[in-house]
Amino acid sequence: MGKVNWKPGTMIYPLPAVMVSCGNEEDGFNIITVSWTGTVCTDPAMCYISVRPERYSYGIIKNSGEFVINLTTKKLAFQTDWCGVRSGAEYDKFRETRLTPVPASIVWAPLIDESPLNIECKVKQIIELGSHHMFLSEVVAIDVNEELIDAGSGIFRIDKANMLCYSHGKYYDIGKFIGRFGFSVKKDRKEYKQKKNK
Repeated sequence: MGKVNWKPGTMIYPLPAVMVSCGNEEDGFNIITVSWTGTVCTDPAMCYISVRPERYSYGIIKNSGEFVINLTTKKLAFQTDWCGVRSGAEYDKFRETRLTPVPASIVWAPLIDESPLNIECKVKQIIELGSHHMFLSEVVAIDVNEELIDAGSGIFRIDKANMLCYSHGKYYDIGKFIGRFGFSVKKDRKEYKQKKNK
């Protein structure tokens, strides 16, 4: 089977579909849906979002220097899509979608209470890339729904949240679990110890 050569484009899928909340005061709070987002560094914890400069939220984030990435779920698919196709210049998105803004622990931007995980971010650098500008940011706090914390182990069970992802203009829920990172090359621990002791 051969390959067909396409022009360069954005074909890294699937991606998280997240709602980014921003604004320093309640009457200026807004939500923008973003899929150009991801992790860039572990220590310090850093992430990014890329936003078109003409988007209403761009100026809010640029001026405030902070935002919250709110992970989305299958249950939040409508709100996620609505906040991506409507402008905060014309609508109060929290009111229209009936999402609940709650205070963050560090940044002034609100958390979306219905999101299972909220990532509080402070902008470190704005990189002008072309159609989008990247807000390279430090993660300053994480807020997690307590019902998703396993009582015995204390582990965050994100697999129980029915997360939403985006692929080429369509939303999907995440499929079934197939294995942990490294599972396909993991050596038997007993065999490893035997070889190590020889």
